[in-house]
Amino acid sequence: MFQLKEESNKKILVVPKQNNFFFHFFKRVIDIFAAVIGLILFSPVYLIIVLFYLFGENKGAPIFKQQRIGKNGKIFNIYKFRSMVVGAEEKLKKNEVLYQKYIKNSYKLEPHEDPRMTKFGNFIRKTSLDELPQFINVLKGEMSLVGPRPVVKEELNEYGYQVNAFTSVKPGITGYWQVSGRSDVGYPERVDIELYYIEHASLYLDLKIICLTFVCVLTKKGTY
Repeated sequence: MFQLKEESNKKILVVPKQNNFFFHFFKRVIDIFAAVIGLILFSPVYLIIVLFYLFGENKGAPIFKQQRIGKNGKIFNIYKFRSMVVGAEEKLKKNEVLYQKYIKNSYKLEPHEDPRMTKFGNFIRKTSLDELPQFINVLKGEMSLVGPRPVVKEELNEYGYQVNAFTSVKPGITGYWQVSGRSDVGYPERVDIELYYIEHASLYLDLKIICLTFVCVLTKKGTY
């Protein structure tokens, strides 16, 4: 369990130095098994989406890569099916008003006001199909099946003095924040949710989150 210590009149969240070897060992085994099965089961979906980007109206690379913050602050490229136009990040930053709204809205925009979003992209976002390539991140050991959602560098500011606790574990494809409302829950509440998982992580909690994830995907709860 995390402990709080006083330092310069500020409470600092201390990450335990001792890790549960068996928990992390079995978590990694489950991650590898689930990622391999996921890649095999969803291979027809991968093919359909790739073909759409090769021959559909929004032609371009089907896979979108973006730098995210991983365990211990290590930067890695997260993989997603592209739900936006090519050069989406640059397009957003050129619109200063919209970019500031994006930041204030927990780094998200509603689809109807987001100039980057495509119609097909909106569909794969709402069905969470855009997240499927992250099984590759799991196989590479950059992510886990369950964990805090990986953030972009700017979002680390939201975690303040608790940033070391947040980056003490691998980020996940799904996690406690996703099943607690996802886009309906912004900062600073999101910080408390992510840290709750880190403090209470267990195989049982992971299984519970995975089951709840299926419910959230089917009901499209908290998706933009």
